[in-house]
Amino acid sequence: MQFKLALLALIPALAVAAPLEARQGGVSVTCGSTYYSSTQVNRAVNNAIQDAASSTTYPHTYNNYEGFDFSDYCSSGPFEEFPLVKSSYGYTGGSPGPDRVIYNPNTGRFCGAITHTGASNNAFVGCRY
Repeated sequence: MQFKLALLALIPALAVAAPLEARQGGVSVTCGSTYYSSTQVNRAVNNAIQDAASSTTYPHTYNNYEGFDFSDYCSSGPFEEFPLVKSSYGYTGGSPGPDRVIYNPNTGRFCGAITHTGASNNAFVGCRY
């Protein structure tokens, strides 16, 4: 009887732990002076994965000519880029703006964020995490 009560007492603790894991996976970024919440960043990666089979423009391969180190979030590539925008729906076509999420298309994992803002010759600079 006491064992059952102890087991039942753990159920609320388990229910509380699940949302914490979800929050730990989110990353907010600032590209230039534009802040993106972890929800917006996650939406961009999810949209990229969904659009991969149906789009000819984005997502596309990111070759990392600038030599960014994405090892905090991804151990290796390949890398793809997708526009990071403030819209509540995320990027849906048209002008992509200056900001991008970088992700691994094999794992769907966020790797980093980059921007054209402040870069020369259409290159990229890193966003702040």
